[in-house]
Amino acid sequence: MVPADSEEIRPSPEGAPNGPGEGLAPEALLWRRLRDQRDPAAREELVRRYLPFAKNLALRYRGASESFDDLLQVANLGLVNAVDRFDPARGTPFAAFASPTILGELKRHFRDRVWTVRVPRGLHDRMAEVEKATTVLTVELQRSPSVNEIAAKLEIDPAEVLEVLEANHNRRPLSLDRPVGGEEDESPASEWVGDEDENYELIDDKLALEGVLPQLDDRERLILRLRFVEDMTQSQIADQIGHSQMHVSRILRRTLERIREQVAEQNGEDAG
Repeated sequence: MVPADSEEIRPSPEGAPNGPGEGLAPEALLWRRLRDQRDPAAREELVRRYLPFAKNLALRYRGASESFDDLLQVANLGLVNAVDRFDPARGTPFAAFASPTILGELKRHFRDRVWTVRVPRGLHDRMAEVEKATTVLTVELQRSPSVNEIAAKLEIDPAEVLEVLEANHNRRPLSLDRPVGGEEDESPASEWVGDEDENYELIDDKLALEGVLPQLDDRERLILRLRFVEDMTQSQIADQIGHSQMHVSRILRRTLERIREQVAEQNGEDAG
């Protein structure tokens, strides 16, 4: 038997949320049934009634790389969580209570599943503040606000706003396969970045030289270092080691010839 103050909950035939005056129970009654009796029918009706509200919040993120269907599912999940946690006895309107919960689910979805580049939680929260301030200022000023105007609105340093804008811009790395250039010379970005290391071809010679140097005596290694590392002239080397410039020249020439011969032998052995 139905109590005298009770009203039957009648969903619309099409399954869409019922509007005011279409046989719905008063919202206060639905919340009382959910709170006191954990009535699943009341819970379902409250969720259905606020589905458009959740959809409007999800629409704020429309245009992001994530599909809107996925965003709507996340928003609806946040709505269900809000319905389960809401206490009407506190006197807060449900929409005011549910909005942070639904938006929080959407932001966590972007942070944990969509963004390729992870940002610190504090910076992520500041992004939301900057985004909100930008929206408000755009309406007030009828133009895009400057960095200083956003900083003044939030009472933070302009450098923090710049950090947020830079992080927001770079939260997704660009693919090297994306096309760049004009319509006629369009090509993948990978062809426009990077270059060959100029010293890459010297690696084999360096490895071969390292195998030869231990076979030289101390004087020969000293002359090579002074000439090719410290870039001293033969005359300067002669003054430093106490030999004539002619003698230094002969030692240097003989040492280089030995190195070339031994490197050539090693390369021949490697090739064989």
